[in-house]
Amino acid sequence: MRVTCKKCRRLGVSVCGREKCAFKRKPYPPGEHGKSFRRGGSEYGLQLKEKQKVKFLYGLRERQFKNYVSASVSQHKIPAGEALVSSLESRLDNIVYKLGFAPTRAAARQMVSHGHVWVGGKRLNIPSTKLKVGDIIEIRAGSRQKGLFANLELTIKKYNQPKWLELNKSEFKGKVISRPQVSELIKNYNINAIVEYYSR
Repeated sequence: MRVTCKKCRRLGVSVCGREKCAFKRKPYPPGEHGKSFRRGGSEYGLQLKEKQKVKFLYGLRERQFKNYVSASVSQHKIPAGEALVSSLESRLDNIVYKLGFAPTRAAARQMVSHGHVWVGGKRLNIPSTKLKVGDIIEIRAGSRQKGLFANLELTIKKYNQPKWLELNKSEFKGKVISRPQVSELIKNYNINAIVEYYSR
């Protein structure tokens, strides 16, 4: 799912993953009256907006995202919001992005789909695969010379991965060493609004 910077500006948050997102330069909705736009609206509108934020951030289609929310609500081990974000963070495409192997989640999804990523020594081309603690992720040796990874060696040297991931920068390998740390991420969204949206 291609997310444009117009969506970022409309939602009031950068969800495209681009370093030079237009929202960072123009933090207001697009259009003639964008600067004078006053945020607010109905409860339904606010719920919809929160849902769109997270859905576009992880590049999911409506049915996919709804399934994630339903599964998070139906389990009772941890709070629904924590379960939702943890599931999304555990996706293979997100982990490839969080390891610094791809500049955006969309690019990471493409890398996985095209067979450039191995997990546990085997090719895995399903971006939505949920990884677990102990899984090892790497860029396939035969893919490292391709144009897609031309500057990866330089960019990854300066990269700092999340604490729940381990990164071997010289071998382009990563490892899930703990569950995703979602407490800070949850603060960026109104998870209750998202759950309420799908409970209507």
